[in-house]
Amino acid sequence: MAGERGETGRAGAAGRAGATGRTGVRPARGQLRAALVAESFALLSESGLAGFSVAELARRLGVSAAAPYRHFRDRDELLAVVATQAAHELTGSLRDAAEAAGGDPVDRLAAAVGAYVRYVGARGAGLDVVYARELRHLRDGELAGAGRELMALLLDLTRDAGHTDPARALAVLEQLFALAHGYTALDTGGLLSHSRLSDEETAERAARAAAALVRGNAM
Repeated sequence: MAGERGETGRAGAAGRAGATGRTGVRPARGQLRAALVAESFALLSESGLAGFSVAELARRLGVSAAAPYRHFRDRDELLAVVATQAAHELTGSLRDAAEAAGGDPVDRLAAAVGAYVRYVGARGAGLDVVYARELRHLRDGELAGAGRELMALLLDLTRDAGHTDPARALAVLEQLFALAHGYTALDTGGLLSHSRLSDEETAERAARAAAALVRGNAM
């Protein structure tokens, strides 16, 4: 059960081709908390949220299974910190991508979708982590605020692209991020056409598909 301290150590099954867990890299004194957060992203990129294990993090960092609990009450509290950081990073990455895309609102929204796919490919933490159902019971104010900031950006970009009705904007976002996660999952499984793409190529494909979807919805 999520949040229990007595979880068993599950080896992180590398979801991305060639990914391997690091073991025994003991952090410097006083750096364990930061190391746990950093390594959490690596584990998420390999095993996803379902495979996230505090015991596996401890193994990778070369510390005892009890050591992480000196800094975090349980698995969920650690994940909430990771999710908050991911939300802030995503907001910055998506905003930067939209601004770099120029003045066309559809291109800006599509660029944000591409940036999302790029981020998840590199970091492993997306909307599934930021808005994870299993973290809601924490009522974490920092996570909630970071999640609202991210969603506000996405809604602004969607409204600017012509979907001013709130319900319609949410529906379009749902379609866009189903598309984004589809590209991420297919890339992870090596199932995209021709050969396995780089994260950048996958992000570019997702952005083009997002632009086509948004322009089609505007008809």
